[in-house]
Amino acid sequence: MRTTARIVAIVEDDPAMRKSLERLLRVNGYTTTALSSAEDFLQSGVGDHAAALILDIHLSGMSGIELRRRLLAAGSQLPVIFITAYEDQAIRAEAHATGCLDFLTKPFETSQLMDALERCMNP
Repeated sequence: MRTTARIVAIVEDDPAMRKSLERLLRVNGYTTTALSSAEDFLQSGVGDHAAALILDIHLSGMSGIELRRRLLAAGSQLPVIFITAYEDQAIRAEAHATGCLDFLTKPFETSQLMDALERCMNP
């Protein structure tokens, strides 16, 4: 069951980046659930209540793109914003092929992320 609340799930394996994203979003009025792996995300059930997912592409274990594919296969319509430290056109194309809302390369401007989240909240 989807909700209209401003809940954002974050899947990022870098603890400092995860904490920074949590702080940024909370200051901007979002509720966050942050996890360190795709596997933790799947086990948590947070995707059933989140309005958006900020998803790192390069994770330990299952990649962000693989998680996105699994979510799509399960019928999820959760909007995804991919983030990555690696600018690679092939990965960018693969991410966009999964229907992501945005693809941001670290370090990205705060405004880029906030704009993408607002598009998730107000399609």
